[in-house]
Amino acid sequence: MVAFERNRKCVIARPDPPVLKGTARVFGDDINTDYIISGRYKFKTLDMGELAKHVMEDLEPGFADRIDKGDFIVAGRNFGCGSSREQAPLALKAAGISAVIARSFARIFFRNAINNGLPLLICDTSGIDDSDILEVDIGNGLVRDLTKDSDIKCEHVPGIMLTILDEGGLVSFIQKHGKFRV
Repeated sequence: MVAFERNRKCVIARPDPPVLKGTARVFGDDINTDYIISGRYKFKTLDMGELAKHVMEDLEPGFADRIDKGDFIVAGRNFGCGSSREQAPLALKAAGISAVIARSFARIFFRNAINNGLPLLICDTSGIDDSDILEVDIGNGLVRDLTKDSDIKCEHVPGIMLTILDEGGLVSFIQKHGKFRV
């Protein structure tokens, strides 16, 4: 099915985003971009495959080795605070993280993540435990905790953001559509 988002001067057709399924990897509040990917690696290489091997290692050594493709980072408030490292969402994505679910995000991280095609959802994450199996419906703003058989409603993701995510990020969106009109 295709949904349509009317955006003043244009109509953007977008497919329904897929429902994602994976394991919750839980962290707390104020996870900064240096925790996501340490500067000691960021300044040595821009190879996302190499950076992906080191995500979250200052908080949880060996974390990257334990993630499976499709897993979710689940966090508290202010995820992605600190510097505006674009490598932080890119490294998470390269590591196989399919989305980040948190109570709130630092604005610059939020923008960098969407621009680079990493889905983010804002909701109450207090009921999600590490290793819970989640099903995430980004289009409908719903996190289903299959382990606990419970649903968590998330803040609405605007259609234009869903379209940008569907295209893999803002650059891919502009390459495909030629421009960004609002």
